[in-house]
Amino acid sequence: IVGTFYRAADPTADPFVEVGSLIRKGQVLCIIEAMKLMNKIDSEHEGEVVEILVENGQPIQFGELLFKIRPS
Repeated sequence: IVGTFYRAADPTADPFVEVGSLIRKGQVLCIIEAMKLMNKIDSEHEGEVVEILVENGQPIQFGELLFKIRPS
């Protein structure tokens, strides 16, 4: 297991993005906790989030797809 996927900065915060969110390059999409370090994951593309492929708090593997984004 590489880490744990989190959609928000803390359990009471709103998710960084939702399905339908318009995003820009460099925008934070989620946090991956790995070895007790919280790593913000930034978008490499601009576009619209069309699907979130993992659940909040789910363990993820290296190279696993997390989001589907329709480029703008």
